[in-house]
Amino acid sequence: MKLNQVTVPATDIDRSIAFYTALGMRLIVKNGHYARFEIGDGESTFSLHLGEAAGNGPQLYFECADLDARVDALKAKGIVFDGDPVDQSWLWREAWLRDPAGNRLCLYWAGENRRFPPWRLKD
Repeated sequence: MKLNQVTVPATDIDRSIAFYTALGMRLIVKNGHYARFEIGDGESTFSLHLGEAAGNGPQLYFECADLDARVDALKAKGIVFDGDPVDQSWLWREAWLRDPAGNRLCLYWAGENRRFPPWRLKD
């Protein structure tokens, strides 16, 4: 099994498209109520569907090897973060923000610790 895509609600499709395009995603499908993006190498996609605000929906994690530089560049474009990147006790470096519909996103860098933390279960 392979994760194909994640879809989150957007209360304003055009505003959300602008936001995710600024994050670096490539818009590949668009109509009045739906948009889909390719992420990174294009193996994964991400989509928006016009709907109610996110509320307590899922939290989305996007891995960035250049996390600090990317956060600085996004801030320069007017993207607002909850705070600067922070090293976490679980060995990830994270910066949190919200999209225009209120969906919570984390831009992070974990390197090998994403899949192989010291506490990983043995096969």
